[in-house]
This record gives sequence, C-alpha cells and structure tokens, in this order.
Amino acid sequence: MAAQTFIAISELHPNLSHPKVAGIVIGKSDVKSFPDRKNIGVDRFTFGFTIKDSPEFFVNVTAWGNDLYVNGLSNSFSTGDCVIVENPLVSSKDPEKGDKFCPTTPSFYRLMVTEVHSQVSLCADTGAIERLLPLIHLPVKDPGDFYSLGDIVANGQRLEGTVINILAAVRSIGEMKQFITSDQRKGQRLEVKLFDDSVSSFPLVCWDREAIQLVQTLIPKETVLFIADAKIGFDSFRSGMTATVNAKTIITLNPDTREASLLFSYAKEVAESGALDQDEKPEDVPVESITDVYTVGQLKQKAQDISEMFFGITYSFVSKLDLNSSVSKLIKTRCTRCNFMVTEEEVSCSNLMCPGRDQMFSSATGFDMLMDFTDHTGTLQACSLRSPLAEKALGCTTEEFTNLTDDERTAMKWKLLLERCKIYVKILPSIKMKSGMRAVVLDCSVADPGEVKQHMSVLLQQP
Repeated sequence: MAAQTFIAISELHPNLSHPKVAGIVIGKSDVKSFPDRKNIGVDRFTFGFTIKDSPEFFVNVTAWGNDLYVNGLSNSFSTGDCVIVENPLVSSKDPEKGDKFCPTTPSFYRLMVTEVHSQVSLCADTGAIERLLPLIHLPVKDPGDFYSLGDIVANGQRLEGTVINILAAVRSIGEMKQFITSDQRKGQRLEVKLFDDSVSSFPLVCWDREAIQLVQTLIPKETVLFIADAKIGFDSFRSGMTATVNAKTIITLNPDTREASLLFSYAKEVAESGALDQDEKPEDVPVESITDVYTVGQLKQKAQDISEMFFGITYSFVSKLDLNSSVSKLIKTRCTRCNFMVTEEEVSCSNLMCPGRDQMFSSATGFDMLMDFTDHTGTLQACSLRSPLAEKALGCTTEEFTNLTDDERTAMKWKLLLERCKIYVKILPSIKMKSGMRAVVLDCSVADPGEVKQHMSVLLQQP
C-alpha cells in the first residue's frame, strides 16, 4: 500500500479542504448524551479523544451524532491505537465553552467529526504507525514539571482543588465499584494506589469508564505513570490528600524520560525486596481455623479463578528442600519494621519507604528458604518457608543450623523429604511468579497416617 499524505497537527487551520490527520490516541473520554434543543425528546451523543502526531503537537477531537454512530465509533478504538481522522471540521478553540473540559493542547484548533461529513478509522499505514507508536510514551507536559507524592503530602490542603502533574509508580489496582446516582444514572469508581521513593501509598481515583479500562491493563509495581493535570483534593474520611483523574487528565504509561527511568528502577528494586507487600498483607488466620482441604491442582486452579488471598490444607509430599545451599541463601536478616532485606552489619534500613527510618533501627535474623510439595495432581514450587515455622519444622535454631556439617544437613533434609505432610498454606496472587501465585507455608508436619487415609479417598477422586 502506498504511503498516505497526512496534514500535520501543527499545520491545521480552518481553511483546509478535506484534511486528513493521522495520530496516536493519547486520551479518550466516556460517551455522554444531552437533550437535542432542536428536536424535543431526542438526545445527542458525544465523546472526545486526543491524538498526537509529533513530540510537541496534539489536538482534541470531538464526535457528535446519534446513539448508534457515537457509541459505535467510541467502541472502534482505544487509547494507544493509531487512527486516521478524515475531513473533520477545524475550528478555533473556545476556552469558555467545551474546551475547558478537555485536555490542554498546544494547537490553536479543535476538530469535530460527524457521521455525515467525517470518518475515523484505525490506521493501516505501517510507516505512519511506526512513527506514531513511540509518541505514546512522551508526556504531554514538561517531564521535569511534576510533584512527587511527598510534595503533595507535605503541602497538604494548600493544594486542595489544584490541578497538577504527578510522576509515580503503580502499587496496586482496586476493584471497580458500580453504583446508581440519585438521578438513576449508572456510575463507577476505581482506586489505584501509587507510590514513589517518598511515599509508600497514595490514592488515585478514577470515575470515567475509559480511564478505568486503561488503568485495569497496568501491571502493578512494574508501571510508572506521568499523570498530567490530575486534580488534588482532601479526603476528610481518610484525613489525607487524593488525586483524581478528570476530563483534562492525560496519563502517559512508562514515560520515556530520565526521571521515569530512575523511578522504574527504584520500583523494581523495592518490589523485589518484598517491602511493599508487608503492610498490604492481612493478618494470617490461626491455623486451627483453616479447614478447607485441597489437592495441589485445586490450589492452582483456585488461584487462577480468584484474585484474592486464601488459606488451605494440603496432604502432600515435600519434594524439594535444599538445605545444602550456602547459609546466606537460607538465613537472612530483615528490618523488623518493613521486612526489607539488610546485612547484619547495617545500622539503618536502606529502604527509603521504611516507616521506621526516623526511629532506632532493629533487625531480625531467621530462616528464609523455599520448598516444593507434590501430590498426584502436580507440584507447587518455590513455597516460602520462614522463621519461626522453619525452626519448628527443622527442629533447630538458625545458630544451631550454621554449625551443622553437610552430612548433618542432609540427614535433616531427609527427615522431611518424601514424607507425606500436612501443610497449611496461604496462597497469594503474584505477577512475579510464572504460575501467577505465591504460596507461604504456615505450618508443616508429618501427617498422621490415619488422617491421611481419611482424606485420601476424597483426594484421589479430585482432578
């Protein structure tokens, strides 16, 4: 296919005849309806989107028409798609009218498309697509013009009602909550928790369905956002500041900037340390209250079916427990306040988000190892076994363990290895594990033969 000729956004003006613009969609709003003043009882539908065709230039596009046309057009593309807008009406921006509810753009104009005169389609020009795709990672504002989450918290209610830029990483994504408004309209709300090197958790609230669909695709702890024109408010319920995505907001995923790259590296380091998980974990329930029995296959299936933590019992064989590794791989020292891994020689926690950085440093040394367990339905690999449970399972302290010979460690390993054990586990979703789940052993002991026999007839019938 021959390369097409497009008008650059920077060259748009009202006198152009049948302009054709190609751009990547960097923002999109929900479809809304209004009573048509010319036709009583009829609604007009509209939505807006923003396209970019160069690092410096982007423009707002508004579609108007009936329900079928506007909703059909909105469903035909998403943020991140490359589109071609043919024969739009090019008009000057009016800050006093609709343009104050759209993202701020460097263009003097805005585009309007209708079913009769215009066409919007996905771009099939490979040359144009290759040129446009990298633009999705360029912020629409100066990449150095942003507030850190610490700046927002420090300024507090002085920022109430302001619109600012934020650079932060995604910590977690909540569930979308749906509701009915007082005038019987459907609404939705989703909250994203952000973090950076100054604040461990900060709420970003999304009300728009398009914004919610965008953030639901993000990978927590592996995504950095540049949020242009987020509205800052004070939430009296939680007595803290929040950011809200609004009609003017444009979110850039994993920005191609030095500042974002540094934050991404920090986020990856903190996520791998496990420090972010500590204050998110609900308290473990007493093992006595755990009664649900699973095969390994059932544990894996349930972890795929639900995205929440759950507890269970499995009667399985310990199939891997490497006690002959170096001591540094089996015994680790962690900060007692944030669980960040440290060395025994350190006198302060190196985690910048540790809640105890201004307090006297304390650490604890304990077993921190991995084990596999297996039954007739499969193997659950890399299950976490930590102190104090590890001391109970192994029958020795960390100090006693370090003084054992290799032969003594091997003998200790075979006391558990290939034994049918009763294992209490906590299963958590995890994006870092290939299986999508992470297992933490809460209790492990050699199973009573009578108890195993009681459950075996049921377990053998399970897939």
